[in-house]
Amino acid sequence: MAIRLGLGLPQMKQYDLGRDVPAVARTAEEIGFESLWVFERVLFPEPATQGLYGVPGLPWPDGYRAVADPLVTLTLAAAATGRARLGTSVLVGPLHIPFQLARSLASLDVASGGRVVAGIGTGWSHDEYAAAGVAPFEKRGKVLDELLDVCAAVWGPDPVAYQGELTTVAPAVVGPKPARPIPVYLPASSPKSARRLVDRADGWLPAAQGAAQLAEQWARLQDLAAERGRTRPIEVCVRVNAQHRVKPFEGAERPPFTGSAAQIVDDLAAHALDGIGEFLLDLQSSARDAEELKDLAAEVYGLARAAGL
Repeated sequence: MAIRLGLGLPQMKQYDLGRDVPAVARTAEEIGFESLWVFERVLFPEPATQGLYGVPGLPWPDGYRAVADPLVTLTLAAAATGRARLGTSVLVGPLHIPFQLARSLASLDVASGGRVVAGIGTGWSHDEYAAAGVAPFEKRGKVLDELLDVCAAVWGPDPVAYQGELTTVAPAVVGPKPARPIPVYLPASSPKSARRLVDRADGWLPAAQGAAQLAEQWARLQDLAAERGRTRPIEVCVRVNAQHRVKPFEGAERPPFTGSAAQIVDDLAAHALDGIGEFLLDLQSSARDAEELKDLAAEVYGLARAAGL
């Protein structure tokens, strides 16, 4: 069975949000992409107080200087499309007030006819946590757990009632309700987050960093699911932060998903393991504008399908 392919929507500073998001979303759906995705970055510290992903000295990509709001971007895409699923990879959950985020996701799901996939993580930027002011970075796991609880309550039957550290909902009618149960996907970057995923989520959102590493992570997650008695399958969507080059990358030390469209598709094939059903191709940082992004997306999609993926 062919893998599902999704496309990252244009959120970075080289794009015109109101014009390019609907245009790219429509074109992606026409090409055959089955899902459209956004990510979240809320600021660009200058000078950087923390390396990218918390790695000392690792610079932040210039494209992070102005990233459009993920839910605004998805709303524009929802209005321009009718079939593609609309995913977040990821929302940094603890930057948001849980009750408000649960309601926003429910409203977007209703507006789109039941197409939302809620990918939620804890992030890594201390500066973003300080700016959001919801909770300190040290409480990120507890806040994510409360967010998942609040989403389950708000999306469930009325009357909604909940008492947590950040959230108090007295028995109340809270609507609109999602058009259908919204799938929740989580990363699994630590043993604790892997247990949370197995126990509470519908799917897994890994980032592609090499086929061998993905295979090892996937095997560990499946073993943990069996150990904890999970019977329903774990859906998987692998985030691919591709770095496209017109000319093929030469040399034995080619990073995964770096190079020509054909090389990116070769890496897709290497990562297409049993049980991994979907890949999100984020190509936006490799394109100068929306037209170039659409052309690149069409090329990679066509080569992937021609390769039997």
